[in-house]
Amino acid sequence: MSQDYKDDCIFCQIVSGQVPCFKVYEDERTLAFADINPLIPGHTLVIPKAHFANLMEMSPGDLAAVHQASQKVARAILKATGMPGLVVMQLNGRAANQVVMHYHIHLVPRDKDKDGLNLAQWEPMPGDMKAIEAMAEKIRASL
Repeated sequence: MSQDYKDDCIFCQIVSGQVPCFKVYEDERTLAFADINPLIPGHTLVIPKAHFANLMEMSPGDLAAVHQASQKVARAILKATGMPGLVVMQLNGRAANQVVMHYHIHLVPRDKDKDGLNLAQWEPMPGDMKAIEAMAEKIRASL
């Protein structure tokens, strides 16, 4: 579950000041900073200051705080970059390509017609309604 800090976590080291970052925003529970491997200029990460590996571990209060900070930072990114859109991306587990095991949200400014990124792009295709219904029931039953 949650720890306030994890020694081997790079994001915890950023929160504690052991590792520098290009801070964009900070409040009592969250920190937002520029991604040092940006997909595009303006790519920013928003994290809880407390250590949670993924969405399933997040406390309700920290989850709300991260998303409220993300909204504030997203508005600033769009204003600063002049981009018309923004991708909000959050990955959970190595199988989903999560690299740093500390909950974080990627805010990536987008202009899909100009930026050359192949991100969040797929063609919607009609699904099998019986299969969709069966999976929805399975998920509902798991709640």
